[in-house]
Amino acid sequence: MTRHLKKAELHCHIEGAAPPALALAQARKYNVDVGGLIEDGAYVWTAFSDFLLCYDRIAGLFRSEEDYAALAEAYLVALAEAGTIYSEIIVSPDHGNTIGLGADAYLRGLGAGIEAARARTGIEGRMIITLIRHLGPEQAERTALYAATRPHPLVTGINLAGEERMHRVADFARAYDIARDAALGITIHAGEMAGADSVRDALTIVRPSRISHGVRAIEDPGLVAQLAEAGVVLETCPGSNIALGVFPSFDAHPLRALRDAGCRVTLNSDDPPFFNTSLAQEYEIASAVMGFADAEIDAMTRTAIDAAFVDETTRARLFAALDA
Repeated sequence: MTRHLKKAELHCHIEGAAPPALALAQARKYNVDVGGLIEDGAYVWTAFSDFLLCYDRIAGLFRSEEDYAALAEAYLVALAEAGTIYSEIIVSPDHGNTIGLGADAYLRGLGAGIEAARARTGIEGRMIITLIRHLGPEQAERTALYAATRPHPLVTGINLAGEERMHRVADFARAYDIARDAALGITIHAGEMAGADSVRDALTIVRPSRISHGVRAIEDPGLVAQLAEAGVVLETCPGSNIALGVFPSFDAHPLRALRDAGCRVTLNSDDPPFFNTSLAQEYEIASAVMGFADAEIDAMTRTAIDAAFVDETTRARLFAALDA
């Protein structure tokens, strides 16, 4: 059991963290029919495209600052109860605008939830603004400009998510230049639904300090060596990868092979209830199924804190909490 291990997470989409019970409560609140989306307490989808549609419809059930504050607080408090000391949530100002709430109010709500969870449990949290790949490069640049204004003090990084097989990484280079000039932390989804070439493009064009997923780099040993040499941190999400059919089983998952090749790896939950997982379960899978020793898992947590998009005072405090 890994409950005694302290944990940290760099990769979780906040709307994707909404438990089905909370989504049902939101549906009742707004009188929305979610038939076909939730059955027997679980989200229903098949292929990746279906997952994105299900995700968007569930996300649409959260519509006010208070809704988002409650969602963030609930998720972070649950993490803290499982021994988590740090979490970065991936957030979408574009979604805040789409639902009519507005990007600023959306972030205020999430920020209030993060602060409330910290007051209750001590867990530290930050927000990573996501660019939505399938909305196109021009919208990504507008969102990057918004992120560059530091619309909330807890916004510390930028990501690119969505349908990985749409557009080229190069199409988003300017958006990332905007974020880099604003000293935001840089990460990007790559090597999940697309192969090693997407990881290579991310590495050479975006030059991130972290890559969300990145696991299909294993298809190219030379690329794996390049990632190891560069020290780029991989935000791996094994449960998500298995649920989406990226790999057929945990035995086939390349987490250990990547780690053994010198890559810096971390454990994350991605969209936990959509994939029937949690951060605690990811840690347990790493131990009980993948055979990592406690010290090896602790090293992954230390890597997460080292790679976190926080100021150095906060990082030192997190390391102290990990070592306590």
